[in-house]
Amino acid sequence: MKKIERLISMVMILLQKEKVSAKEFSELFNVTKRTIQRDIETLGYANIPIYAELGAAGGYALMEEYKFDKRLLTHEDIENMLIALSGFEELIADRQIQATIQKIKGMMAMTVSPKLALSFYQWVGRNEMQEEVSLINEAIQHNWLLKLTYIDREGHKSQRVVEPYRMQLNELHWYLVAYSLEREAYRTFKLTRILSIEKAGYFTSRTEPTYEKQLTKKIEQKVTEVQLSIALEVRDQFVERYGKRVIGEVENGKCMASIPLPENRYAFQFLTGFGNKIKVLGPEEFRQQYILFLKQALDVYET
Repeated sequence: MKKIERLISMVMILLQKEKVSAKEFSELFNVTKRTIQRDIETLGYANIPIYAELGAAGGYALMEEYKFDKRLLTHEDIENMLIALSGFEELIADRQIQATIQKIKGMMAMTVSPKLALSFYQWVGRNEMQEEVSLINEAIQHNWLLKLTYIDREGHKSQRVVEPYRMQLNELHWYLVAYSLEREAYRTFKLTRILSIEKAGYFTSRTEPTYEKQLTKKIEQKVTEVQLSIALEVRDQFVERYGKRVIGEVENGKCMASIPLPENRYAFQFLTGFGNKIKVLGPEEFRQQYILFLKQALDVYET
């Protein structure tokens, strides 16, 4: 983070909080306490009335008389922004994002009490990936080449040197969009398949990256409209994912549904998660492939 961004962040935080210690600032911005002291001096030269309170419970604070216009956005606008950011704060432990959230909170005239709360499971594996996400974000900002040890879905291990361009979150899964020097093309790497990652020099950004087109092409895949019989216990899950229009009328404790699914094993894995609460009715070819998938899973326990 540049110094000017850090200074603005400090002012916004002090607008929100009554008092902030040098230790809190240094941990948030990943700088020394001495750097924070110099920043406070700089803000003082800019006639921003910050004063220090000494002692164990001391810290820096803004004079109550200091005011500035925080109404460029309405209270509801800022609250909506915080709802979106704070929900994903559990997924993205990035210092700059945390600082952004503090800036926005500093624009509020009062403590926010959101009408909508978002929460995600704090899985251990996701927390372990936070360090990798931070490293890749830093590499993108500073044009670092990255050397990856990567394992594909078939278990083949390879070494890749890539130019990182974007981190992408798709349905709670992290992906790195990068230019592979070996393949001379843009590729998408799933973070959970990266075994190791290290800095491998610098690169000059390509002036006209085409990864947008590459990524769109990669996501496109053949889908099939699959007809299901669904138990009422799992109806809500299909409504949340596909919408109410795909669900038919309830009859005898079940309802019919028609949903689009890709023609690959991930569709079968998705359906298997519902156990005996769903039944595939068609198309017949898809139904037979799903039955074969289930039989192969049972074979593991019968041999």
